Amino acid sequence: MRAHLLIGLSALTLATGAQARQAQPIDAAAHYSGVWLEVGRTPMGITKGCVAGTTRYDLKDATHVAVVDDCRQGGVDGKRRAISGRGTIEDPGVNRRLRVNYAPFITWRYDVLERDPDGQWFIAADPKLKKIFLYTRTAPSKARLDDLEARARRLGYAGALEFPAVGESR
Repeated sequence: MRAHLLIGLSALTLATGAQARQAQPIDAAAHYSGVWLEVGRTPMGITKGCVAGTTRYDLKDATHVAVVDDCRQGGVDGKRRAISGRGTIEDPGVNRRLRVNYAPFITWRYDVLERDPDGQWFIAADPKLKKIFLYTRTAPSKARLDDLEARARRLGYAGALEFPAVGESR
């Protein structure tokens, strides 16, 4: 009985620690600037055949971010496909929720679920955890990809993942 109680308390402590870690604010200036490489994602029709994906952030002020998502069609040297949007940080000060309006009728909402303290990778998903995206600042090793996938699974993502070829930061 005592062992079960200790195990239960340990699990609660770990879960609470993970939630507290994830609740930590993100430095918007560091996170929402520069180029992130999309190294893993939920397979979707809109990204079919897209490789070497990137997201370029340009923080305009405390709550507004210019966003350019792009990829190469059919190979890392293929034709560029890109879409620009206006992002709004919906939780100023915490900076984990970004809504991006790409066109009058296309809006996506992303939550940063987990982030490397050194700012080298992050995991984002839609609020219902149906679509997930894995990003790094540089081309990842196989071990890093495996780690990001395991983290996504621990966060509760149960769907398919694809790992498109990664190109150079453009």
